[in-house]
Amino acid sequence: MKDSALYIHIPFCDHKCIYCDFYSIITSDNVQSFLTALKKEIEYFSKLYSKDRIFTSIFFGGGTPSLMEPEYLEEILHHLNKYFPIDAEAEITMETNPGTVDKAKLKQFKEAGINRISIGIQSFDEEELKFLTRIHDKQTAIQTVCNAAEVGFENISVDLIFNLPNQTKEKWINNLETAIQLPIKHLSAYSLILERGTILNKMVLDNKVKMQDDDYDADLYETTIAFLISKGFYQYEVSNFTKPGFECVHNNAYWRYRDYLSFGTSAHSFVDGKRWWNYSSLKKYISEIELNNHAIMNSEIISKDQMHDEYVMLALRSSGLDLDDYRKRFSDDWIKKNYAYFKLLENEHHLSIDNNWIKLTAKGYAVCDEILKNIL
Repeated sequence: MKDSALYIHIPFCDHKCIYCDFYSIITSDNVQSFLTALKKEIEYFSKLYSKDRIFTSIFFGGGTPSLMEPEYLEEILHHLNKYFPIDAEAEITMETNPGTVDKAKLKQFKEAGINRISIGIQSFDEEELKFLTRIHDKQTAIQTVCNAAEVGFENISVDLIFNLPNQTKEKWINNLETAIQLPIKHLSAYSLILERGTILNKMVLDNKVKMQDDDYDADLYETTIAFLISKGFYQYEVSNFTKPGFECVHNNAYWRYRDYLSFGTSAHSFVDGKRWWNYSSLKKYISEIELNNHAIMNSEIISKDQMHDEYVMLALRSSGLDLDDYRKRFSDDWIKKNYAYFKLLENEHHLSIDNNWIKLTAKGYAVCDEILKNIL
């Protein structure tokens, strides 16, 4: 049985934040039409890719999935279980924004089958939240995490963003301090990235906002690693930290180069060395499903070289390169070619080599891009 993952993109949002480049729409139009199309898409791909597989994770991303009624996600989960072999212990994650859920709604989501919550807090600082145009305040963010724990969610993750314009190190550490005092098991810490087409990018181009430099970004990142490790978290990917036993199963599927099927607008899939992606436009997505049972905009066959480089990059950015698994997929030549460099990095404490496993250290994660540039 091939271990695989499922992703559902819910495109609906009640607000577009200035830094966000994910496909989302600020409307409740076509919510039911989208559900009908989504179910049809699920049925179509189940006939192609459900055999000899076990799906160990389901991830509802967006958009804002928590904007939907719990019954809406429950219906999707029922359909997935009907058409795909879902593991009885599958991790089922829903992205959640504070301000879109109260305690009663969180309880209903849990009863619907969600067992992991990823809460997009981004900051606990009121000024930073206002700058990011988030719809919640600090107290709402804290209350959302506490409510999730009180209704029975054990596996709670939060997202935070660092290196905001004018963000001091003290402010960032205060964000981290507030987060780890809450009942969370997982934390994702992302540097603020300028994405083309976002409101923030235009603000920078218009000289209304000035981004901080790369050296300061690196300093905050190293501070993040040291702080979270000192508080009992461990780093298992460049931007992700967890308490033992609460690594994100779904994200590990991506990072360990496993197959994943994705449904909904702008969703990307990767199965058996082929990658494809859906139309972003909701109306186009619905019309294509009605015509063809799928909404594939384009696809590509991954070359052996591309597959190799993606595999190595994802492995080193996350839990490490398993040399035994590597040798099953590729020849030994690349390892031999780079082994002296790996030993040099080991001597410099940038990585460890243990039991045929190459893993970056905290020091190595900080210069991960540079290391990858030297070996790929």
